Amino acid sequence: MTETGADYRDAVLTGQEWSHRHFVRCDFTDADLHGLVTKSCTFDQCDLTRADLGESRHSASAFRSCTFRRAVLTGSTLTDCSLLGSSFMDSKLRPITLRDCDLTLAGLGGAVLRRCDLSGLRFREANLVEADLSDADLRDADLTGARLLGTVLTGADLRGARVDADGLRHARLAGAHVDLDTAVAFAAANGLVVR
Repeated sequence: MTETGADYRDAVLTGQEWSHRHFVRCDFTDADLHGLVTKSCTFDQCDLTRADLGESRHSASAFRSCTFRRAVLTGSTLTDCSLLGSSFMDSKLRPITLRDCDLTLAGLGGAVLRRCDLSGLRFREANLVEADLSDADLRDADLTGARLLGTVLTGADLRGARVDADGLRHARLAGAHVDLDTAVAFAAANGLVVR
């Protein structure tokens, strides 16, 4: 079932369970999706401005190039989901559970994800400029090509994470936990000669 351009503005859809549904360029502005459960659903270029997705659960679903502006995702759980190219502006994300998710090209500039478990997630080429990831668990996360200008990683666990030299230069890393490889890459990125 594919819906294209459907208007769900202000819809009250709390606690519904959706499976194998497909939405393309649908408008969920101000929709009440609290407690929504999706399984293997896709949302392509959908607008979720001010949508309430609190306490929702999503499994093997995809939100591709969607807009989450001032949306609420507190208490939500996403497992094996794709958020490819989606943007989260001024959205409430904490607490949120993300497991085996792909946030490649996601726009998370200024997002607050303090103390979140983000281990093993893919943030390739994501925009994390000025995001607050202090004390977050980023073990084995893929931050290749991610924009980390002013990103707060104070106290974050970066052991096993893949971070480019540019990110190591521009992120705020004081007190971050790193492995030897990252420490050497950090030194090299900041002009030190490691022998």
